[in-house]
Amino acid sequence: MTIRHLRIFLAVCDTGSMTKAADQLFMSQPSVSQAVREMEEHYGVKLFDRISKKIFLTEQGQRVLQYGRHIVSLMDEMEAAVGDWDGQGTLKVGTSITIGTYLLPRCVNAMGKLFPQLQVEALIGNSERIERCVLENEIDFGVIEGAAHSPYIISESFAGDRLVLICPRGHAFEGREDVEFASLQKENFILREKGSAGREIFDGLAAAHELDLKILWQSASNQAIIRAVAAGIGLSVLPWSLVVESIRKGELGTFQVRELSMERKFAVIYHRNKFLSQGARRMIELFMDGR
Repeated sequence: MTIRHLRIFLAVCDTGSMTKAADQLFMSQPSVSQAVREMEEHYGVKLFDRISKKIFLTEQGQRVLQYGRHIVSLMDEMEAAVGDWDGQGTLKVGTSITIGTYLLPRCVNAMGKLFPQLQVEALIGNSERIERCVLENEIDFGVIEGAAHSPYIISESFAGDRLVLICPRGHAFEGREDVEFASLQKENFILREKGSAGREIFDGLAAAHELDLKILWQSASNQAIIRAVAAGIGLSVLPWSLVVESIRKGELGTFQVRELSMERKFAVIYHRNKFLSQGARRMIELFMDGR
């Protein structure tokens, strides 16, 4: 017995006729009669008395009608709620710290206008953590710097930003565009924690140049690193978007290593078996548009 049987049964009860129910449901009259007969066989009771070519609900039929209306009503309610998922419910997104700082707020604000009843929950961590959350289905999708490493994750890249080397004002490297990579060996560094995309890129470059950099300490806080560099504790490498204001205010200096580019892309990541709702897709578009 299926929900289809119940809908046919209710139509017969409402119209008082197999023929009228068939017309209402755009079915043939024999198909309606067959569905009612299958219900009677399923429960082992008569649902209708047939007297003088008219049908009347039996006592058992009255009970089925009561339950049937409730069941169909709940089914319709569920269909409406699930079908309107994109307009309500909760969307869980994870971003790297950099993206969570300057892209996420704008996207959440835009989603609030597009889907007022949709609650966006954000988790912010390094790229490694966000990838792990995607794999464990803790979030619907993530936005990170670089690319995901797992074969179970789909990655959609889009324009990102660049990493820049920063130093205290007045440092010997400030303003230079021809610093040799080997010269960094003598400097103290304050870097992001391992697992962050920026740290992964910089560590890879150092390894390629066979350098063992002196890392005084590491932090998950970009602002803590910026303040430490401004205080003269050491050098660092951070996304341009996070340091541009401090540079414009004259709080930090920048420099470039000869023939070194640290451009990088951002990526939306989600599990290859994950269904993305229309709301999730719309938010992904906002991230990719930089809004």
